[in-house]
Amino acid sequence: MAAILDFVFFVVGALLQLLIWAIIISAVMSWLVAFDVINLRNRFVYSVSRALEAITAPFMRPVQRIVPSLGGVDISPIIVILLLQGTASYLLPALHGFLLSLIG
Repeated sequence: MAAILDFVFFVVGALLQLLIWAIIISAVMSWLVAFDVINLRNRFVYSVSRALEAITAPFMRPVQRIVPSLGGVDISPIIVILLLQGTASYLLPALHGFLLSLIG
C-alpha cells in the first residue's frame, strides 16, 4: 500500500512541476507576442498559446481577480508559481507522511 501511495504522490508532484512549466512558457509566449517576436497568426503558435491558456487559466484567473495589474505588469504567474512550489515542497510531503503514518 505504501508503494502505491508513493507513486500517487510522485505523479501529483510531477503534475505540479508540469503546471509550473506551462505557466512559465505561457508567460514567456505572451511577452514574445506582445513584443511582436512571434505572431498568433501562425497556426502552430496559436495552437500552443490556446492550449497553454486552457491549461493555466483555471489556476491563474482566481489570482488575477485578486491581484491588480501593476502598471501593465501581471504578477499573477509569480504568485501562482510560488503557491504551487509551496504546495509541492511543504504540503505534499507533510500529507504523504501523515497518510503513511495512518496506514502503518
